[in-house]
Amino acid sequence: MDWTLQRMRIFFLLFVILSGFRFLESASISRQKQLMKVAKKLIPRKIKKLAVKSILSEDGDVIDCIDIYRQPAFHHRVLRNHTIQMVPSFTDPTTAGEMEASTEQKKRESAVTVTSQLWQRSGRCPKGTIPIRRTPRKERMFQSNARMNPRFSKRYENSDMQLQLKNHSLAMLITAGYRYLGAKGDIKVWNPFVESDDDYSTSRVALKSGPFRNYEAVESGWAVNPRVYGDRQTRLYVYWTTDSGKKTGCFDLTCPGFVQTSSEIALGAAIYPISVPQGLPYQITLYVFKDPRTNNWWVQYGERINIGYWPPDLFGMLSYHAETVQWGGEVYSPRAGMHPHTATAMGNGNFPDYIFGNSGWVKRMRVKQNAPGLRFPDWVDTFADEYDCYGVWYVGDYVDDPEFYFGGPGRSYRCP
Repeated sequence: MDWTLQRMRIFFLLFVILSGFRFLESASISRQKQLMKVAKKLIPRKIKKLAVKSILSEDGDVIDCIDIYRQPAFHHRVLRNHTIQMVPSFTDPTTAGEMEASTEQKKRESAVTVTSQLWQRSGRCPKGTIPIRRTPRKERMFQSNARMNPRFSKRYENSDMQLQLKNHSLAMLITAGYRYLGAKGDIKVWNPFVESDDDYSTSRVALKSGPFRNYEAVESGWAVNPRVYGDRQTRLYVYWTTDSGKKTGCFDLTCPGFVQTSSEIALGAAIYPISVPQGLPYQITLYVFKDPRTNNWWVQYGERINIGYWPPDLFGMLSYHAETVQWGGEVYSPRAGMHPHTATAMGNGNFPDYIFGNSGWVKRMRVKQNAPGLRFPDWVDTFADEYDCYGVWYVGDYVDDPEFYFGGPGRSYRCP
């Protein structure tokens, strides 16, 4: 009797194990089908066939020059009959050299060099085309939905009377209270350590509207994002969403939305050169602004190159104006806010260093409101989700122009 019972238990255990294998196999097949479904929707797989010219960069990237009228943006259902705006209808006269700096400030900023992109050393795209970084096949499964993939999912918690974004850690300077039609900043470029392929680290300027749980946003800056780009190089990016990244939006041109007009800048391409300790401080200057006639949200790089724009048809509240502006850094990791904490760095991995500048920083912050010209905001405040892991420091007194320093190493003796 005991032997019969024992055999029944063994058979039951084998049944459970085999059922588990079948479930895992079924889940794996379902996951593969889901990824293939995503891959079929991705535009970059067709880019190679459309290339007028292809450029091999020193870092191994392939840049395809695509006819401007055949770019991914026009696959979006609301942009199929869109007419390209080749240049902004109005560029604020203060954009190229606003706010005359003092002689002392000019001397200090003479050592700051604006960066270019590495692929530009290998060739140029013809006029009438736009450069698109060719996406390796293994990256396509994740690139478009990088902030919508379950492993990048966002959940909100109420802690210490502040809403926080799980798995994300922010260190930023923020302004609110007005109708913002543009934001600008000089962002120091680093190559921070990113611990896991699922982590990323960015430094950017962002404009947002709407409720915290369902905000609309446009942003631009630099990022080290292995899941999206397949490596740990520092790359220029743009990003947009209409529902806090749950179902809409993406990086660069990996889904329809952003209309590119420049043949000089490739979104997602490596930035070169970048800052190193005891070396020259390299920076990028980004200006995201709303066209007063078309309501397109333009991205300007280096105070002279208008990369392209997001049409207002993509947005709701943001088609009118932004409610908040943010400058600073963001780290994503499944281990953000946990113990042990992620070792993914923000900035260059150092806590804010306002004396020597050996950390992440943003300078010459400006906003555009309803009045002509750019100006420093009337009100700003600093915010850090995890100040022991990633710090913030605002310098507003005894300087010619306010400065914002941020960053940190993540896991450390202060952030176990």
